Order: sequence, then structure tokens, then C-alpha cells
Amino acid sequence: MSKEEKPDTVTAAPPSVREENLEAEKQIRDIGADLYLEVQQYSREELEAESKIVLRKIDRVIMPIICMTYCIQFLDKLSLNYASAYSLIPDLGLEGQRYSWTAAIFNFGYLTWALPANYLIQRLPVSKYTGGMILTWSILLCCHVAAKNYAGILVLRFLLGCFEASISPAIMMIVSMFYTREEQPLRMCIFLAFNGAATMLGALLGYGLGHAHNPHIKTWQLIFLVIGLINFVWAWIFLYIMPDSPSNARFLTHKQRLVAISRISANNIGVKTTVFRPAQALEALIDPKVHMLALIGLGCGVVNGGVSNFASSLIKGFGFSGITATLLQLPTGAFELVLVPLAGLAAGYFRNSRCAVLAIICLPPLAGLIGIRLTPLTHRWSLVGCTWLQYLIGGPVILCWNLLTTNIAGHTKRSTANGLWFLFYAAGNIAGANIFFAREAPRYFSALTGLIVCYVGMVVLAAGLAAYMGWENRRRDGKFGAGEVGEAERDGFGDKTDWEGRFFRYAL
Repeated sequence: MSKEEKPDTVTAAPPSVREENLEAEKQIRDIGADLYLEVQQYSREELEAESKIVLRKIDRVIMPIICMTYCIQFLDKLSLNYASAYSLIPDLGLEGQRYSWTAAIFNFGYLTWALPANYLIQRLPVSKYTGGMILTWSILLCCHVAAKNYAGILVLRFLLGCFEASISPAIMMIVSMFYTREEQPLRMCIFLAFNGAATMLGALLGYGLGHAHNPHIKTWQLIFLVIGLINFVWAWIFLYIMPDSPSNARFLTHKQRLVAISRISANNIGVKTTVFRPAQALEALIDPKVHMLALIGLGCGVVNGGVSNFASSLIKGFGFSGITATLLQLPTGAFELVLVPLAGLAAGYFRNSRCAVLAIICLPPLAGLIGIRLTPLTHRWSLVGCTWLQYLIGGPVILCWNLLTTNIAGHTKRSTANGLWFLFYAAGNIAGANIFFAREAPRYFSALTGLIVCYVGMVVLAAGLAAYMGWENRRRDGKFGAGEVGEAERDGFGDKTDWEGRFFRYAL
């Protein structure tokens, strides 16, 4: 045989190798990929005809569960604030900066578990994992009743922070699985506004339980016990009702599951993959968008850490009693419950307005901080009103989350970006709880200055983020054009990142 006739030495891979390659490809597939392929059997008109019905079903089932979950989770965080209005501080020896560290240690737990939580949310069925976390933290909250000293409460608050680190990224993932880009801002702001409902419920609980007198259990213990038992009951309801994805939502028929997948395919991020891809994690670490969002998260954390733990102390410092200070936090919940959804409505209604709305909603609480800083103590009701404005921090937080869920593609990249955001947010909460120096009570001038700087920084970062993403969209339009119909969706179900997908466009 001549050299020219020599058979090609490159042969097909052995069957075992082909099987391994197919198995690897199967493992990295999106969990909604099979249903997405089935969607192609239906015309767009058939799918759109049932889209509104599916959305109503999702709203009736998913939104109430998310709202209630977020309400009781925020109630857990506020429990220390309400307990501090009674005899918690002297009973456990938390005078001076010890109370600040008791408030901050929760966020050290949060900080410790932020990245592992996001990894587990990607790897495990999201609803079952989240339900397990709710059950665990409910037991921990009940255990607060048994705390006898500073060391005991520190351990319990640290563990509580670890187990609560999963809830917000898990809910962000659930929202991205069931809602389109346009629908997300309003829904996310609605469920975060239930922090306001938690504030009102907590204030009423704290006020009501303050009138309960029992020689065997103190008021602050009763607050932890009641809130813990509410969480315990809710954990089982959550586990029973919440689906892991549209693919196994029992409240939808098979065709409605296809419609649900078709609806969110336009997000260009797929549903979820369970494989960790190191290259995507690295991409998240070097992405300027992630850096800017994480810094906004840091600012939000500083404000939240200060306000959620020291609102009672601030109001008491204006000349009110402990039980009145608890009751006066009731209107803050109404502020948040009404105004934060309005921000989400604006961000969803006006195209590419998320960054602008984020910056605008920072202005009222910024004005409130300046008011607290400059208003004399003799005008105590003006000071209380300025304090109420601080509870609008939920607006910047939730819009920042929405910018993460809509603009970071690639499931490992998004999990890593979420983890980094919550890492910075937890660090901010730690700082926020520790810039309120006991020696500066009741005005806390250092803390107020720090919070003002955070809000100014968040406004600047929001403007910078909008400019960067707008420039990138224009660059891609000029270089790649619009692309074929469905190409961006297929990239999403192929687990491509926003950098890899040529037809991915950012939502400002």
C-alpha cells in the first residue's frame, strides 16, 4: 500500500469514551433543557394564549410563599432589636459595645456561609434546601430562650446567621426561574416590602408581649420563642408547597410547565444547571459589573446593619420609653410596604430604568440621615420621622438583586456573583452595627456620617453601572447585530455567560 493510500490513523473514539462524553454533556445541561426542546413543538401563538393563565397561577402560589418566607425571616433579624427594648441587655450582660457585637456576630455567620450557601443552592434542589434551612433556624431561634450570658447569645446569633445566609439568594433563584425580566422588579420589590410587614408585625408582637408578665419567662425570651415557633410551622408549609423549578411545579399541568419554560427563556439565562464551572467563577471575580454591584451591596449592608439593630436605641435617645420606642417602629413597616413596591413598579414599567430608580430611592433616606444629624433633640417627632425614612433601604437592596439576576448569565458565574454580593453585604452589616458607639448616644454622629457616605457612594455607583452596561450594549449591537431569533435563548440554556453570549443584552 502506498503512502497516499495509507488509512487515516484518526479513528472514532471507543464506545466507552463516547458514553463518558455524552454523560458529561448531560450533566452540564440545564434542568429545563428538555422542556425547552419540547416547547418547539408549539407555535408562539399557542404558548402566548396560555401565558397569562400560567402567570396568574404562579402569582397565586409562588408569590404568597415567598412573601411570607421573607416576612418571617426578617422578623428573625429584628427579634434582637425588639428584645433589646426590654431586659435583654442587663440580663445577659450586653452593656456598652457588647450589644453591638451581639448584633454584628449574626453577620459574621452570614459572611462565613455566603459563598457555600450559593454553591449548595446551585447543586441541590432549591426548595428542599431552603425549607431545611428555615426549619433549622426556627429551632435555633427558640434556643435563644436558654441563653444565660454574653457567650451563649454570641454562639446562637452566629449560627443563626449561617443558616439564614441561604434565604435571599435562594429566593432570587426561584424568582428568576418563574418570572421574566420585565416581571421581576415589581415581584422582587413586593416580597422585599414584606420586610415592612415584618417590622409592623414585630412591633405589635414586641408591644403586646411587653404587657405579658410571667415569673417563669421574661419578655425578651417570649419574643424569641414566639417568633421561633412561627418559623417552625412555616418551614413545613414551605417544604410541602414550593417547587424546585417550573419543571416539577405540581400546580401546573404539563403544557403549563412548557409555557412557564417558554416565558422565562427570553431571560437568556436558562433555568439552572447543577455543575460548578471554575472558569465561570473566575469570570465573576474579574467582571466590573460584579464589582460595582458588590460595592453597592456593601453600602446597603452598612445602612441595614445600623438601622435594623439600633432603631430602638435611636428612638429611645430622642426621649421615648422602651415600649414606646418599639411601638413607634410600626410606621416604618408601612413606609417600606408601600414605597418599595412603587420603586419596583417604576423599574419594571420604564425600560432600562433599574439603575436610575436605585439611585433615586437612595435620596429620601439620605435626606433623613442629614435631618437626624442636624435637627435638635427638642424636635423629637421630626427626628422620629427621619428615622422612619431609613427603612427604605429595602429599595436599593432589591433593585441591586434584580440587576444581578437579569444581567449575570452562566449559572456558576451568577452563583459566584450572588455569593460575593452577600459577602460584601454581610461585611457591611458588621461594620454598620459597630459604628454606633455607645459613648456617642443618643446622636451617634460617627454612625450617621458613615451612613451618609454610603448612600452617596451608592448613587455614584448606580450611575457608573448604567453607563458601563449601556456602553457594552451599544458595542455588541455594532459588532454582532441582533442575531437569529432564539439564539440568545439557546445560549442561556447552554449555560453561556453574559460575556460568552454574543447576543446577550444588559437590562439597565
